[in-house]
Amino acid sequence: MGLGAFHRSHQAWYTQHASDAAEWGIASFTGRRPDAAQVLATQDGLYTLVERSDAGDSFEVISSIVEAVDGADVERFVELVAAPLTSVVTLTVTEAAYRLGADGKLDSQAPDVAADLALLAGGSASGEPSTPLGRLVLGLASRRDADAGPLAVVCCDNLSNNGTVARNAVVGMAKAFDAGLAAWIDANVSFVSTSVDRITPRTTEADIDAVADACGYRDESPVVAEPFRDWVLSGDFPAGRPHWEDAGAIFVDEIEPYENRKLWLLNGAHSLLAYAGQLRGHKTVAEALADESCRRAVEDFWGEAAANLDGDELRIPEYRAALLERFGNSRIAHHLAQIAMDGSTKLRMRAVPVLRAERAAGRSGEAAARMIAAWSAYTASATGLQDPRAADIVAANALGGRARLEALLGLVDPELAADAGIVDLVEALAETFAAAGNLS
Repeated sequence: MGLGAFHRSHQAWYTQHASDAAEWGIASFTGRRPDAAQVLATQDGLYTLVERSDAGDSFEVISSIVEAVDGADVERFVELVAAPLTSVVTLTVTEAAYRLGADGKLDSQAPDVAADLALLAGGSASGEPSTPLGRLVLGLASRRDADAGPLAVVCCDNLSNNGTVARNAVVGMAKAFDAGLAAWIDANVSFVSTSVDRITPRTTEADIDAVADACGYRDESPVVAEPFRDWVLSGDFPAGRPHWEDAGAIFVDEIEPYENRKLWLLNGAHSLLAYAGQLRGHKTVAEALADESCRRAVEDFWGEAAANLDGDELRIPEYRAALLERFGNSRIAHHLAQIAMDGSTKLRMRAVPVLRAERAAGRSGEAAARMIAAWSAYTASATGLQDPRAADIVAANALGGRARLEALLGLVDPELAADAGIVDLVEALAETFAAAGNLS
C-alpha cells in the first residue's frame, strides 16, 4: 500500500536484489491519486531508478513491481490480500495515515475513520472504505473468510515502534465493528517493525529528460534517490518473505534503538531544517545545511538525541558523519516544503521523545524545543498548510499570544501544553524566529 517514490526506491529495490527475486512480485497500490499506477501500468511496471551523488548518476531498471493499481480499486486490493499466495503487505502511507491521536491510539472520531467504521459495520452494501486502514481491515476480513492463512504486515513509515502502531490501528479499527475479526487478526497477522532510510526526492521533468538522454528511452516515471539505503526489520513472517538480507537488509530482535537513531537523527534533523530553513529563505536540505545557524541547530539537536541513544552497535559518530555527507549532497534536491508536511504528527515522533528524555534527565531540552518553536513560527507564515490537523492549527494561530502556543503544543502533545516550563522554553525560542527565522 503506497506506490510512492520511496516505496519504489526502497522495498522494490530490496526485492529486486533479493537472491530469490524471481519467486516474488509486488502488486503496488497508490494512495490519494491514481496517476503513478496509470503511468507504470503503461510501462508494465518497469521504471528507472537513478542513484544520484556529487560523483554522478547511475541507472537501473527495476522490475519487481508486477502490478500497479489505483488505490481506489478496493475490489482488486481485497482480492489480492485474500489470495493464499500473498505473503506480505508493506505500508508506506505516511505517518498521518494511521490517524493516531495525541495519546497514540486510533482517533476513531476523525471524520474519515468514523466514516469507514460506519461503512464497515454496515457491510459490503454500504460502499468501500477510503482510508488505508479501512481498506486493509476489509482485505484482512476477506482473507479470514477465504481461510487463506497467516500474513505479515510490514510498516515502513516513520513511526516509533511502527509495527505496534500498525497493529493497534488495524486491530482498533477491526474491533470497533467486529470483535471476531480483531481476534483473528491478533492470532494470524504479524506486524513487523522496521526502520527505513533512503532520501528520495520528488521526480522532476528534468529527471525524466536526464534518463532519456542517458539511457535512450523515455521513462515517464523514474525515481531519483541517494546511493545510501538502509532497512532494519524485527518480527515474524508466517507466510514467508523474500531474502532481503541478501540485498543488505538487517533483521534484529530489538528494533527500538535503530528506530530512534533514524527518527531522531535523520528525520528530526530534517524537520528542524524544514521549518527553520524555510523561515530563513531556503528551499532544500542542502541549502539549509549550508546555513551556519541551521547547521548549528542540527548539531545541537543531535547532541541531545545522542545522549539518549545507547549501544555501540548504533555507531552514532559514524552515523552523524554520514548524515552530514548525505544532507550536503547538492545533486539531491530534497525540498523542505515536502518534509514540512504533517508536522503535528511528525514532531510527536521526532522532537517530543528527545525533549521529554532531556527534561527527565534534568537538562533543558532546548535543542528539541527549538524544533517545535520553529514549527510554530512556520505555521503562522505558511500558506496552504498540509497537515491532518490543519484546521485546528489555523484556529490555534487565530488565538495569538501564549494561548496560541499552548493550543499548538496541545496538538502535538497535551502534556507539553500543560507544562508551564516547556511552554516558557518554546515561547522564548519562538521569539528568535520573529525576524526572518533568526536562529541566533
